[in-house]
Amino acid sequence: MDMTVTADLLAPTTTMGSVTLRVRDLDAMTAFYSAGIGLSVLAQTGGEAILGRDNRPLVILQHAPELAYAPADHAGLFHTAILFDTTADLAASLYSVARAYPGAFTGSADHLVSQAFYFDDPEGNGVELYWDRPRVQWRWVNGHVQMATNYLDPNAFVTAHLTGPAELAGLTAAPLQVGHVHLKVGDVDVAEAFYIGVLGFAETARFGSQALFVSAGGYHHHVAMNTWQSRGAGPRTPGLGLGQVSVELADSDEVDAVAARLADRRISFSFDGAALLAADPWNNQVRIAAR
Repeated sequence: MDMTVTADLLAPTTTMGSVTLRVRDLDAMTAFYSAGIGLSVLAQTGGEAILGRDNRPLVILQHAPELAYAPADHAGLFHTAILFDTTADLAASLYSVARAYPGAFTGSADHLVSQAFYFDDPEGNGVELYWDRPRVQWRWVNGHVQMATNYLDPNAFVTAHLTGPAELAGLTAAPLQVGHVHLKVGDVDVAEAFYIGVLGFAETARFGSQALFVSAGGYHHHVAMNTWQSRGAGPRTPGLGLGQVSVELADSDEVDAVAARLADRRISFSFDGAALLAADPWNNQVRIAAR
């Protein structure tokens, strides 16, 4: 694959769509994302559950018990990051997960641009629940947003922002979105060639050969890629965990432009005229469609 040509940038209105997970225990996973995090079950069939808020799908669970769990050093999903509008909404979800799944918590951090809390779902898929500080408070230096991993006390956060049981009702009301997706990849330079050089994201932060953060429209990041566990990993084989990541573009013209860039680089993809599906160099599936 030749991915050396720099692509046109995606429009500033680009956002992330839903994340699809292949799961072994559909009931347990549905309970975690609904009763735990507080997503609504928007639709459910025998083999699939679509969860979200305000009729917006965020997490799609597909029952695939015949598949095996991938080793930790394989490429795939690092975490799905769900963005909350307010600290009160985030505190309500944080309290809900801690109460229903006390062993799921894996850490927290103040990243300067955001405040984030991390969990593993019942099948080991990473989940980030976070709130963004206003963009005017973000600091940029030479085109890179300044981020850090500072200590953030989850108990103090809940105490400060969850003032009463009325806020817990917001678990089924307040709108949410997938703010970003963090992937495990085998090589950061190869990831840059695909996500920037072909798809059209822009680099917002980079930590040497360990991690790359990219976005559209000056967001701190829509997609992150790291090699912390997966350096040198090859393409994924079918397994439990990440099914696909969705990116929502401004209009069909942008989708057509991405399709043209993929074709120019001779990267295989499927395209039905509305949405296209392509695989990154590690076979992480990316769905691209107009909003």
